[in-house]
Amino acid sequence: MKTAIVTDSTAYLPPQIIDKLNIHVIPLTVTIDGQVYDEEVDLTSEEFYDKVRGEGPLPKTSQPPVGKFVELFESLKENYDAIISIHLSSGISGTYAGAVQAGEMAEGVDVRAFDSELSCYVQGFYVIRAAEMAMEGAAPDEIMAELAEMKKTMRAYFMVDDLAHLQRGGRLSSAQALIGGLLQVKPILHFQDKVIVPFEKIRTRKKAMKRIADMLAEDAEKLPLEAAIIHANRPEEAEAWKQELEERMPDVNFTISYFGPVIGTHLGEGSMGLGWVKRKA
Repeated sequence: MKTAIVTDSTAYLPPQIIDKLNIHVIPLTVTIDGQVYDEEVDLTSEEFYDKVRGEGPLPKTSQPPVGKFVELFESLKENYDAIISIHLSSGISGTYAGAVQAGEMAEGVDVRAFDSELSCYVQGFYVIRAAEMAMEGAAPDEIMAELAEMKKTMRAYFMVDDLAHLQRGGRLSSAQALIGGLLQVKPILHFQDKVIVPFEKIRTRKKAMKRIADMLAEDAEKLPLEAAIIHANRPEEAEAWKQELEERMPDVNFTISYFGPVIGTHLGEGSMGLGWVKRKA
């Protein structure tokens, strides 16, 4: 039985991984000054941050139309018996719901949608594992069971330079944003019950990053891990942090990724994140 793996552009997977593992990606869109871009297709991360720097209105982000999902699923059924569609958290986007709806509309193919309950490269961890298993011939039930198992050890924390983006985009409550602004804190954020909430309030960027690293170190003592450093247009800082973390935790496999246009719209430039999951045995 052949299974296709689908995800959305917010996993921000490198093209070489997408090609090597035969992953199918459906883009979300970002609208800047009336111009609509498919992220990762019409607009790179670097171009996005260049365009939105300054005082202009916040770009608008949109999930893929259900019709795009149906079109993709219908085309995949020519060569596949099943499709597993892995998406960013249903608490911040309707993309997962769109995949579910399209799966019910696409005839003659078994579609399973999976809610990652987070986003970015940590969502990508699920996608990569699923694609590797699909290439080895694993059945859809087996792959879905593995994704559920991964969820038990999946962790992701991030900090933003300015809470205004999250508040204006409706992804964090006004009261929480106001408190952060008044105290000039750098709260550590995470996904809880599929939405973004504060985890801890920390005074400085440096201390916030250290706290996240300490949590990774704690888990790394118990489990073999793979981790992703995720940055919003801060490649040098991400590289420096990677070197520091690798020296401290040589047994953890680190990757550097980024917050692309859609997620970057809500977090803002300068955000940094760290996510990890138990490494495949």
